[in-house]
Amino acid sequence: MFVRTERTWCLFVRLKRSWHATVCSCLAGRTEKPPVPFPASLRQYGSEAIKDAVDMSQFPAESIRNFSIIAHVDHGKSTLADRLLEITGTIAKTAQNKQVLDKLQVERERGITVKAQTASLFHNQEGTNYLLNLIDTPGHVDFSYEVSRSLSACQGVLLVVDANEGIQAQTVANFYLAFEAQLSIIPVINKIDLKNADPERVEKQIEKLFDIPKEDCIRISAKHGTNVERILQAVIERIPPPTVSTRDPLKALVFDSTFDHYRGVIANIALFGGEVHKGRKISSAYTKKTYEVNEVGILTPGEQPTHKLYAGQVGYLIAGMREITEAQIGDTLYFHNQPVEPLPGFQSAKPMVFAGMYPVDQSEYGNLKSAIEKLTLNDSSVTVHRDSSIALGAGWRLGFLGLLHMEVFNQRLEQEYNTSVILTAPTVPYKAVLSSAKLIKEHGKEEITIINPAEFPDKSAVVEYLEPTVMGTIITPDEYIGKIITLCQSRRAVQKDLVYIDDHRVMMKYLFPLNEIVVDFYDALKSLSSGYASFDYEDAGYQPADLVKMDILLNGNAVEELIIIVHRDKAYKEGKFLCERLRDVIPRQLFEIAIQAAVGSRIIARDTVKAYRKNVLAKCYGGDISRKMKLLKRQAEGKKKLRKIGNVEVPKDAFISVLRRQPDK
Repeated sequence: MFVRTERTWCLFVRLKRSWHATVCSCLAGRTEKPPVPFPASLRQYGSEAIKDAVDMSQFPAESIRNFSIIAHVDHGKSTLADRLLEITGTIAKTAQNKQVLDKLQVERERGITVKAQTASLFHNQEGTNYLLNLIDTPGHVDFSYEVSRSLSACQGVLLVVDANEGIQAQTVANFYLAFEAQLSIIPVINKIDLKNADPERVEKQIEKLFDIPKEDCIRISAKHGTNVERILQAVIERIPPPTVSTRDPLKALVFDSTFDHYRGVIANIALFGGEVHKGRKISSAYTKKTYEVNEVGILTPGEQPTHKLYAGQVGYLIAGMREITEAQIGDTLYFHNQPVEPLPGFQSAKPMVFAGMYPVDQSEYGNLKSAIEKLTLNDSSVTVHRDSSIALGAGWRLGFLGLLHMEVFNQRLEQEYNTSVILTAPTVPYKAVLSSAKLIKEHGKEEITIINPAEFPDKSAVVEYLEPTVMGTIITPDEYIGKIITLCQSRRAVQKDLVYIDDHRVMMKYLFPLNEIVVDFYDALKSLSSGYASFDYEDAGYQPADLVKMDILLNGNAVEELIIIVHRDKAYKEGKFLCERLRDVIPRQLFEIAIQAAVGSRIIARDTVKAYRKNVLAKCYGGDISRKMKLLKRQAEGKKKLRKIGNVEVPKDAFISVLRRQPDK
């Protein structure tokens, strides 16, 4: 017993000595070798993370390049961003690097970029270290607001064009956004590895449309990494550094923001003067509130804390903003008691489509309200107005930049906040010039905007109605011109221009009523052109139109949720379509239900839900006809009485089915 105890004690002493020796050797080694930094993925939030901070003072403004990647949908922006991240060593080179900057689930599912994402790249060229701040932007027309915001933090852009498809509608729109912002533009022709690629044709298109010499174009394959190194060289040589100074007082532009449940608002900032670090007190030019900076850093593309951020650099800032309304996109941040002239900010996004949003269960109203507030912080282009409905309860009327924007917002609500909502059919904002003095006094102005069809004023009180219009750009192969012109004419469009951009492709400009293109025009265009045509549009103001309000009546009673505004020429078609859809979804009753579409007092379409009918003649296996007529007459009187006292309640499922536009419309 004693011997075993002594052996155990000796073993413990040996282990303790060896442990001390290991610790001493490690401490001695620390003076010779630099500490191994923690991986970014293992870093913890808080003061310990600052130990691994990058020293940003070694990157003066002359060594900084801020640029965006802009292009049409599916021309390879995100793939190019992945290659740039790999070449500069920002991320490890693996086969799994696909859409690294597309962090949202909806982006990966749909294969599109929805949110502009920032990444800081470190690159050495000819012995000089450069800091390259890259912003990957969306390509769809509905998210052009993200592009315009991103360009405010840049001095140049990479304009990516597909070598197979050539210049598309959104390529033109994004070029003019960058051109108007007076940014340096580097044209990049991507996908030169494809079998049908024709970079010479694309170079001629760029030279003809944008007046950029074809010698300035860089041919690459982002998928295989061919010639991508030339882009980094061109960014450093052709894009100017930001003209800022660290000696100026702090002036930071908030160009994006997200909400974290634990740390509050995380603001993406671009510094136009001065420097900022943890512990300093800053103020907001918009809210006038004061905050203490908790953390600053750069995105690589994950969050990497730094000791300071200097003028010309792009990064993130956390300052304990707990309220969602405190971080306004376009706000200017400055040091407390050192006010500066606010930066111009951004022109507020103009909603093009409105839709009602209601919780499936009214008990979820509070959760949905919180989810919408947090999501609108991340997507400031959505406008929110309180609304209510007799059938669907309390909700909101939301404004979006387009139909895809509306679908993505709804999908993000479901995926990120686990909420289930009812989204009504999209409508566009109309205007009415009032003639009634009483209404002018009530609204305080002569011209009013109508976003809810139920509030559409009567013709007797209005001088004229105005509908929103857009200038649409269509680029298509010339063999589809005839079909597309027919489609545009059926949508009440007016042709403004038609030019050939090369031997086989045509660019057409049409003035469209927004209501005619907002739902299914893009799908029809793609179908007619076998997927080759591209479409982009921009706001073109309001024009007078012959509009009418169409009510849907069930047994003579109007249903507020089904009111729509249509052009007089299309009222019958829309009314007939809605009546047929309602007939299929309203459950049958013991009495007949008349479904009618009415414009004013005039019924323009009707359908009927037949009543359940008991066979009262089943027991009459013979006898006189007068007996049968007596039973049928008594049944008819009962049905007539039921119709007077019975109410038709449209089930919520029926509302959802009718209000959601069907693809076969």
